[in-house]
Amino acid sequence: MTLRPSDIADPLLTNERAALAVSLGESHFREFKSGLQGAPTAKQVRPATDICKDIAATLVAFANADGGELLIGVEDSGDVTGLNDLRAGDIDLLLRAPKSHVHADTPLQSVHATKATLGSRIVLYFSIPKSNFGIHLTSDGKCLQRRDLESLPVSPQKISFDRRESRSREYDRDYIDGVSLASLDANLVRVVANQISPGMSAEKCLQYLGLADYDALAGLRLRRAALLLFAQHPENVHPRLQVRILKIKGVELGSGANYNVTADVVVRNNVLNLINEAWDQLRTHLVQTKLGSEARFEITYMYPEHACREALVNAIAHRDYSDEGQGIEIFVFDDRIELRNPGGLLSPISVDDIQAMKGVHQSRNSYISRTLRETGFMRELGEGMRRIFELMKSNELAPPHIESRVDAFSLALFHRPMYSAQELLWLEQYERFQLSAEQKAIVLLGRKDSLISPQDIWDRLGLVDTEHYRLLVSSLQKIGVLETRVPKKKAQDLAKKRRVSVRAIPRFVIALAKDIAAPARKGRRIDNERESSGQNRIQETYGDGVRATLFVGNLPPSVNERDILGVFDPFGEIARVTIPQSGNRSKGYGFVEFESADDVRKLMDAQPVLRLGPYTLVLRHALPRMRR
Repeated sequence: MTLRPSDIADPLLTNERAALAVSLGESHFREFKSGLQGAPTAKQVRPATDICKDIAATLVAFANADGGELLIGVEDSGDVTGLNDLRAGDIDLLLRAPKSHVHADTPLQSVHATKATLGSRIVLYFSIPKSNFGIHLTSDGKCLQRRDLESLPVSPQKISFDRRESRSREYDRDYIDGVSLASLDANLVRVVANQISPGMSAEKCLQYLGLADYDALAGLRLRRAALLLFAQHPENVHPRLQVRILKIKGVELGSGANYNVTADVVVRNNVLNLINEAWDQLRTHLVQTKLGSEARFEITYMYPEHACREALVNAIAHRDYSDEGQGIEIFVFDDRIELRNPGGLLSPISVDDIQAMKGVHQSRNSYISRTLRETGFMRELGEGMRRIFELMKSNELAPPHIESRVDAFSLALFHRPMYSAQELLWLEQYERFQLSAEQKAIVLLGRKDSLISPQDIWDRLGLVDTEHYRLLVSSLQKIGVLETRVPKKKAQDLAKKRRVSVRAIPRFVIALAKDIAAPARKGRRIDNERESSGQNRIQETYGDGVRATLFVGNLPPSVNERDILGVFDPFGEIARVTIPQSGNRSKGYGFVEFESADDVRKLMDAQPVLRLGPYTLVLRHALPRMRR
């Protein structure tokens, strides 16, 4: 609660506000401090210097957070014990504490401090708004911030990051006065409106996208996002609404006499036009011309086109537009393309989450992002970055490198194989088989001539589909690359003996290429997006794999794979057990996949009552998994 000077000038109003604060109790915006210390039956007046430190620390914490009010002479419980026993000089000392006990280089702004009377008790009332001018410290150099009911130590850098992030999140949603539809590119708005709904007016289009609101007095009010997206004169909206593309000879940017930039192009426009125009400039750097095997010059792509376009769109959509001093920069080196844009990752997202392709997302520019999704420039939030990683992997290129700082984010796409020199040497011997990227990943598991378990293959490729796994294994077995060393029956016996799933038993080995007879036909590549006819052949061979999986509900909080195997082993051969976890406890359900769909059918027909301790299990066929 922030007080105006006119409020403070009237003692009656101050008394009312102090009484109201006491009645509301402590909160994120309100703190009480006692003027007493000691045992309940032997209370004594606290030294004024100690109270001064409390005043300064609390007001600094409020200023570094969202503002608040402080009452001195009130207990945490809300009981008013007052400061009546303090000397008059001590009261004046406490009122000066917001200045005397705050660091001289970080003075507090707009502090209100005054005496108030609650009943017959004297209390001191302080209030301070949220600071927008800097980060504040106490006189002994402590940086504090209010969090719920506490004033906690925090680094100045963290406060700076939080404020910057908050400002950047609000930038595109602010309403801008003094602008109208005339400020926008009318043709561009019309194109977008017709794309959303043929015949839709510009006003309705902007309101539908959340870019404008109608006010009875002011008329149509435009958000800043509308100007960034559609501005007729972008240079008047944002000084760095641009993408700069630099072509560099070599793998590092030189300076001075070693400055090695061979091309430097700056593209300026509103966001929607900027995407297309910047892409036209960037795509010329994605190809290289080489002398081919038939003595002719051939043009080949060094990077996946879609990955580079996704990266460009992400940079434009998610940059920090509140930083008006910087624009997006793209450096095209000999070995990589590096995109750098203002604004680091938002606090809920980490680099590790992105690299693990979890699909995490937070939208800094929510209105810009929505428009880009509605117009088809962007996929769903979180999908763009995951798509980039998948495209680089499917093209057998090294994974992208991500770096995030407080004020900047960079993404590098490399023109180099995803395999090490040793892995490439190993794969060379299998070149005649024309293996897919997934087949190569399985072959690399056998580099050290060790046995490979089905689970190794599942984990290496991140598989979620049984038919996909069987197709991969079958294709490698047909050409002789993958050999079975441990028969399935023996693997099943070992699994029962060890109380593990069959998938955990090592069974396969990778044959050396020189020992494999020439294949009758070349191993075909397996695409993640398989043709429907191929999928039909899989179903004919293996049946409906989904029906081989049971959903098991009402699991105990503490359950493991061995427990599940003990219950379901009598009903058939179990290929895999999955128990989703929340912390160290199960979520109360799991999945049991059998080798044979017939076993599942028999089990469900019998409808046995299965228990784990006091828990009666709930069984049903698992729903089909969504395929990407």
